[in-house]
Amino acid sequence: MSPIRVVWGVASAPTEMSSYDAALAEAGVENYNLVSVSSVIPADTVVEAVGTAPDLGPAGERLTVVESRATATGEEASGDTTSVTAALAWSQSVDGGPGLFYECADTGDDADVERRVRDGLAAGQELRDWSFDEPSVVRESAEAEPGTYTTAVVLAVYGESEPILSGR
Repeated sequence: MSPIRVVWGVASAPTEMSSYDAALAEAGVENYNLVSVSSVIPADTVVEAVGTAPDLGPAGERLTVVESRATATGEEASGDTTSVTAALAWSQSVDGGPGLFYECADTGDDADVERRVRDGLAAGQELRDWSFDEPSVVRESAEAEPGTYTTAVVLAVYGESEPILSGR
């Protein structure tokens, strides 16, 4: 079974969408059509925090992800800058069973975002009758300068890309 790779990026650009695209490029997944899923890690799956994704297949294909994304503009700031943070936490069953991802993204205090993603993961763990290992967290933060948009992303990428059109 292919691993799930945790990747991340942050970028600034003149529009919200272009900053998102540039953050995806930093993470190595800008050439795929992202399909978001909820948060369950299949049993017997390796999760690797890699930063930037390797080549996952041809451009334009579908890529399954759990995504944490936050975008801010410097104009939202009361001062000169606004902080933007995306965080992804995960924990797997100690016996090789399934696990969970939880995501949180916001502007403001990055430590608060990490606390909330850990709290969310703990709440999800309480809903399940599984024994979990220690959680892992990846957090990506940046400051948005006035006049630009800044996006932070952290994504869990499930395996390789797949054709988006049938018959290919």
